[in-house]
Amino acid sequence: MTRSRSDLSILLVHGAFVDGAGWRGVHDLLVDDGYQVSVVQNPGASLHDDVVATRLVIDSLPGRVLLVGHSYGGSVITESGTHPRVAGLVYVCAFAPDTGESVNLLMEGFPAEAPRMTPLPARQGFIFQDAGRFHRSFGADLPGDLAAFMAHAQAPWGVEAAASPVTDPAWRARPSWYLVATEDRAIPPESQRAMATRAGSEVTELAATHAVYITQPEQVADLIERAAQGLA
Repeated sequence: MTRSRSDLSILLVHGAFVDGAGWRGVHDLLVDDGYQVSVVQNPGASLHDDVVATRLVIDSLPGRVLLVGHSYGGSVITESGTHPRVAGLVYVCAFAPDTGESVNLLMEGFPAEAPRMTPLPARQGFIFQDAGRFHRSFGADLPGDLAAFMAHAQAPWGVEAAASPVTDPAWRARPSWYLVATEDRAIPPESQRAMATRAGSEVTELAATHAVYITQPEQVADLIERAAQGLA
């Protein structure tokens, strides 16, 4: 796609244990197609802090804003997306909580047999993933050297971020799109479908792992551009 939307900015929001650098491939594709794109670097200590950081970037962007969240970033865009200049939401295999729901609460509802990330015991209020299991759970299709680097460069994720409930879900008042990764081992695909259906999202399914935004940036960028054009 090559249509530029100069009146619409795109803001990419990362999930837990990683930073915004993983969006580089998607970012560059969108910029090449003429979009104004920014990436949030979430503090990760609490949902409140991450929402504040996201809204600060929203305030700095021109025009309307399309929020894109991966994984836990879906909770961040759900809570911050009530900002008056947010026009729509894109969930990339992400949590889409309803009022009163946290990531922890949604994870409690995952199918018992479904694979998922298993965090190490919390230390001083923060959580890490087991580095030895990171490659398989986050993205088995990642190159081995990249997965090893990411496993040993994890950003600490706050216990409070995982436990904080959403107060006013933006998807109730904003159009949304959802990419279901059918080979996800962090958020079960059936749970993704359930959240997308509840939010009334336009759903795209892709044979991909939780790391889809890194391993298949073209497909993710294509979905974001379709959402942007849908907001025209």
